[in-house]
Amino acid sequence: MYKIIKKEGMAKRAQLETVHGTIQTPVFMNVATVAAIKGGVSTEDLEQIGTQVVLSNTYHLHLRPGDDVIYKMGGLHKFMSCNKPILTDSGGFQVFSLAQTRKIKEEGVYFHSHIDGHKLFMGPEQSMRIQSHIASTIAMAFDECPSARADENYVRASVERTTRWLKRCQDEMNRLNSLEHTINKNQLLFGINQGAIFDDIRIEHAKVISDMNLDGYAVGGLAVGETHEQMYHVLEKVVPYLPEDKPTYLMGVGTPANILEAVERGVDFFDCVYPSRNGRHGHLYTNRGHINLMNAKYELDDSPIEEGCQCPACRRYSKGYIRHLLKAGEMLGMRLCVLHNLYFYNTMMAEIRQAIEEGRFAEYKKNKLYGMQEFDGEGNGARYDIAKGWKKG
Repeated sequence: MYKIIKKEGMAKRAQLETVHGTIQTPVFMNVATVAAIKGGVSTEDLEQIGTQVVLSNTYHLHLRPGDDVIYKMGGLHKFMSCNKPILTDSGGFQVFSLAQTRKIKEEGVYFHSHIDGHKLFMGPEQSMRIQSHIASTIAMAFDECPSARADENYVRASVERTTRWLKRCQDEMNRLNSLEHTINKNQLLFGINQGAIFDDIRIEHAKVISDMNLDGYAVGGLAVGETHEQMYHVLEKVVPYLPEDKPTYLMGVGTPANILEAVERGVDFFDCVYPSRNGRHGHLYTNRGHINLMNAKYELDDSPIEEGCQCPACRRYSKGYIRHLLKAGEMLGMRLCVLHNLYFYNTMMAEIRQAIEEGRFAEYKKNKLYGMQEFDGEGNGARYDIAKGWKKG
């Protein structure tokens, strides 16, 4: 059950009750693609830094270790010793990213494994069965993710097929949830709005899928080549046509600024690899801008990544020491940086929730954006102008 606690404009402070616990939104989902966060971060670590939801990928888990293995191990929660909600992406984005090896048919998609090249097939029913085997809390519908630069006629035909696939996903999910040996008989299904950057296609598709009474709705096909302004425009056009009494999820987004802008436009759920991927390379988020810990100026810096931060890295270690670990190729350096970035994201989401509850989200967003700098590899000289966006100065 999804319940809105407080609104400020389009921004929503809500909660979603699931069989694996209640999710407080807006929420950032920490990306554990193959049931683990890259960088040596454990499930216990995630609990300690305020993680609410973990996101894993259907396609990758289907290949390794195999969804049948996860099923025999009692489902993904038991497999990775996680007592928090888990969302599984349908695998659609990964399948469609294999553009040179895929063949799209009405029944589904034929493609080749990125690991060893063997032939594979995935359609709506197969995606639902894999996700049911995995027994995630929330399953995503199988869809096509057309390029933001795709031809309008192609996008329209693709979206119509995605709608037909969504109905097949819904029917198969209902069947699977009724079976005796299904691990999670309360698995939720989120549908995905597509349409590239075409307002009319996006809106029409939002209306159609809204009538299907799904458990939640995602906006997909963004952060794949369009500008930030185009992404925000799509959200402004589409979100009002999605059910307000259901959670809204912006897939694969994004930067702290992206998240703040999207929350203002009514989005609840987010996921992105940025905090872990950037962390592994020493690029760190702070409230005073991004820093590149590989820079020589941090060699003798005995201060934490961010003063006052309560993450495991900042409570004990200096920038100089963590930089040494990174330069030496020690996994501990990557682990500490990833933990800091994920803590930063999860803490920001908690601050967002509190700000909406207290009716001061607009002020919070303004101050947060002003304090942060645009990522430029150095963390200097780029400020967010409230009226004009990012600018140098």
